[in-house]
Amino acid sequence: MMGGIVNAATLTPLTTASRIAIVESNAIKTTLIKARTRRKKPLKLFNLSHKLHKWLMLFIGAQFVIWSVTGAYMVFFDIDYIHGDSLIINHQNKIKSENLTYSSSTLFQQYPQAKNLSVGMLVNREVYRFNIAKQAVIIDAQNGEPLSPLNKNTAITIAKHLYSGDGKVLNAELITTNPHFGLSARHLPVWQVNFDNFTSPSLYISESNGKLVSKRHQLWYLFDWMFRLHIMDYGDDEDVSNWLLFFIASLGFFAVFSGLVLTYFKVIKPIIISRRKNRDRAKKAQQDNRLSFGDKS
Repeated sequence: MMGGIVNAATLTPLTTASRIAIVESNAIKTTLIKARTRRKKPLKLFNLSHKLHKWLMLFIGAQFVIWSVTGAYMVFFDIDYIHGDSLIINHQNKIKSENLTYSSSTLFQQYPQAKNLSVGMLVNREVYRFNIAKQAVIIDAQNGEPLSPLNKNTAITIAKHLYSGDGKVLNAELITTNPHFGLSARHLPVWQVNFDNFTSPSLYISESNGKLVSKRHQLWYLFDWMFRLHIMDYGDDEDVSNWLLFFIASLGFFAVFSGLVLTYFKVIKPIIISRRKNRDRAKKAQQDNRLSFGDKS
């Protein structure tokens, strides 16, 4: 009898402890389930961003590289140098009125259909420039000698006068039809004068009025192709508002946004969690120190 009572009394604390352990285990499971439920949504966003970023960058990643390379090229080189402004000497020759011995009244008598008359310089001589119908004409202002259309030697002389470099003239070619890439058809006919120098510069002299209409070199041609690749316009319009650029740029926006989401989960969030854990450890250490100090006292 006494033994039975002892056994029952001994079993009671064990049963109570088991119940407490079960309750604590259930509480831990509930906490884990809640934590998983809370993490389900962020993990779904992470997986979606990961897939979106991976496939978008696989599709448009090459264009991102092209944008980077072409943009770096266009930024690296000075735009004035690309335009060829450094190839030209801007001569400030003044027109001497005493050299205008061929009067304008005589000019209009000889060319009654002349329009848009102007006085200018051609290398070192004063000249008259005017239009007859759609044709540009240039004559000597001293004696009325017709100078247009310019011959090859005159075009080379003008190009040498304008050229700032020290390279020799390689050749001169008259372009009348089918202008090559980089030269507008509205300037035709023109003399293309090529110089033997770095980047192979060329000056284009109008056959009609003797003016410089364009200047080009190899770095300009490369710059133009870089610009076309950058704006994704592979025609001749150089239109920055084409639909291909808009479509790829839109996909690029989603790729960048998904990349920012991944950056948050991979970089920023671990830093936040690490700082939070360190702060919690510091607080716990302070509490333990206070308790230890209270026990000693």
